[in-house]
Amino acid sequence: MPDETAQQPPQIGINLDIHRPHSARMYDYYLGGVTNFPADREAAGRALDAFPNIRIAAHANRGFMHRSIRAIAALGVDQFLDVGTGIPTSPNLHEIAQRVNPAVRAVYADNDPIVLTHAEALLNSTPEGRTTYVQGDVRDPGTILDAAAETLDLSRPVALSMNALLHFIADRPGHGAADIVAAFTARLAPGSYLAISHFTPDFEPEATARLVEVYRNSGTEAQARTRDEIAALFHGWRVLEPGIVSTPRWRPDADIVTVTDQQASCYAAVARLDRSAPTRPV
Repeated sequence: MPDETAQQPPQIGINLDIHRPHSARMYDYYLGGVTNFPADREAAGRALDAFPNIRIAAHANRGFMHRSIRAIAALGVDQFLDVGTGIPTSPNLHEIAQRVNPAVRAVYADNDPIVLTHAEALLNSTPEGRTTYVQGDVRDPGTILDAAAETLDLSRPVALSMNALLHFIADRPGHGAADIVAAFTARLAPGSYLAISHFTPDFEPEATARLVEVYRNSGTEAQARTRDEIAALFHGWRVLEPGIVSTPRWRPDADIVTVTDQQASCYAAVARLDRSAPTRPV
């Protein structure tokens, strides 16, 4: 259990609204981190009451990130864009990818200012590679992609990681999760990869509904999606084996999966962009 007095407000010139819970800091709490504040811990406590397996789900999602990034890097991709980075937790995405290829370049993007205060943990690249951090919101893909293009060559394949992110986007006409993915897709080259993990009501519908309500009451958009709704996010992409499965079942490191679908309550998949997607305004 994290020490609730361990993290103090940073003494820097960044405006941190630490009196309102933030999903990135709540996720840090679930993982056992200390970069969270009383408001985050109070909201996380309500989330645990609503969905007691949320710590297990967070760790299962983290495991999917590790395996998916390792798999994509092994396919020869050397550029990564991680949107919704969250609080740095080693090994971070670039550390995993650079173990496969030291020349990997990675760009991180998040909208929580506190992530910026810890960005030095995201910038410890190998000499052969490079990492950068962008302060940006997934709802503004163009700004993120323009900044990422200073480090990444968008004319070449990029791996786009959107882990545990899109369930914090509520669908509105023209501004839903599928629209956001399409906007990123329009700027990516064929041969790019997309990794998504996403909370679902398919396994624990009542607990999922309670958890969504906790986040909404805390001031955070939230929308759990069914498998079919998550599949629609991959429009224009070819989903790789084993398809859209619960996070612990995506290419597990061992044959025995100890986390159940109900505990994870999160789907995950990796897909390849085999053809140019229809262009949409970014």
